[in-house]
Amino acid sequence: TVERVAQAKAEVVASLPAGGTAVAPDEPLLEPYLARDDIQVRRFRPEDVLEFEPAEDTAHVRLRAGEREVELDVPFTARYQALNALAALHAYEALGLPLDEAQTGATGIALSRWRGEEIELPAGGLLINDAYNANPVSMAAALGHLAERAGNRRKVAILGEMAELGPGAPALHAEVGRVAAERGVEIVLAVGPLAREYGDARWVETAEEAVTVLDDVLRPGDAVLVKASRALGLERVAEAIEGVRV
Repeated sequence: TVERVAQAKAEVVASLPAGGTAVAPDEPLLEPYLARDDIQVRRFRPEDVLEFEPAEDTAHVRLRAGEREVELDVPFTARYQALNALAALHAYEALGLPLDEAQTGATGIALSRWRGEEIELPAGGLLINDAYNANPVSMAAALGHLAERAGNRRKVAILGEMAELGPGAPALHAEVGRVAAERGVEIVLAVGPLAREYGDARWVETAEEAVTVLDDVLRPGDAVLVKASRALGLERVAEAIEGVRV
């Protein structure tokens, strides 16, 4: 369950020595684990991303870290990554480093493979390969990014199931399906048993099956998101799309 995920993440806080600093999102599920009077807690919030202006493959952001505002040019276009950059800024300052020099580190940001990688496709298409992992929050963020990046292109989401969500998994998958609809996603290809709960979608059981139906699902010029929990191995679908170059 999501509650158990919060409990697991809080083990990091519990391991901090006295005098340490915890950088944490403003999340009610975490609050019971942050009630230590021997550490400093620095919270970051979505509203502290004051500006986000994406360009072709970069963005300009203005972030509020404590009492300071910091402007950075960053090598990513996903709005949700700005919140990660904000968390990094808090950690940067907690280490005693000067925020005035944060741009040096921001210039060197490099994302791991399959975490929001963007690949241009022929006929103006776009592939967003975010196949490394998924949970309800990151799914919603990725669907929002797809909607922002798609422009006038048809939006296609190839979504695998989300693992380890406990008894509430069907409802959480159904909610992601509703988010996709709200974001204007025209086509959803659902992969895996629980992915049936995404609702109005074409369904297949495995990544291998998803590869076989790509010709039926995709059109030249589509904006395509590929995302799932790691167990699904949807990077194989992303690689097939990139190889075919729809």
